[in-house]
Amino acid sequence: MANFGGDYMVQPVVKALQVLDYVARQGHMVSLTEIVHELDLPKTTVFRYLQTLSATGFLEHDIRHDRYGVGARFRDLARVDHSLSGLRELALPEMRGLMETFHETVNLGVLSESQVVYIDMLEPGRTRRAQARVGHRHPLHSTSLGKAILAHLPDADTLMQRDRALPQVTINTLTDIKKLRRQTDDIRRRGYAVEKGENEDGLMCIGVPILDRDGYPVAAMSLSAPERRMPPALTSAAADALMGAAWRISRQLGAGS
Repeated sequence: MANFGGDYMVQPVVKALQVLDYVARQGHMVSLTEIVHELDLPKTTVFRYLQTLSATGFLEHDIRHDRYGVGARFRDLARVDHSLSGLRELALPEMRGLMETFHETVNLGVLSESQVVYIDMLEPGRTRRAQARVGHRHPLHSTSLGKAILAHLPDADTLMQRDRALPQVTINTLTDIKKLRRQTDDIRRRGYAVEKGENEDGLMCIGVPILDRDGYPVAAMSLSAPERRMPPALTSAAADALMGAAWRISRQLGAGS
């Protein structure tokens, strides 16, 4: 494992990750003795790491044979990474086409713990840049990505925090849950979401859902631009193009089959 980070490295974490990395790379169950020998770490230290990683699901402990292998949580993370990589590959050509047609930023986001997280973004090189970056998390209710996802979620009411106030991001953010429900109903019928200055002052976004074979919103795609550059006719054209692109991606994920 590479050694970098200097004073910011937390050595116990590094060693625990070394243990996890070694076990994951073997392709079969391994013993405590083998890990100690290969990593040249104290036996008691390795044992504590193995027990912790097993308790948290990253490793699996076969008590009968006293051997360790990858756990369910580790496999889940691997599947998520593979799934997101596949989604990006499907979406990238469509995102590039939208960016080149409208010369505005195109975003790809997924649901993560009641927020939307940006997993890809293409920018045309304009001087006005949105604050959002890949990896950033924003509220569902203040973004067109989030609204497009909410409109198709079976448990949307729970994520809309039915019994709590929605946080206000800008002066324009919709914080009334009843109004948000009506808005998501409209989005579901219309096929796309629009927010103007609700997540960032002066910026508007048009968002569309990407659905799987069960109609579940696995992701959403949006086009974002300063409001002054998006008159109604251009907004309508961008919405149509986004819906077409999202449908082509969804078809490749099995939607409509």
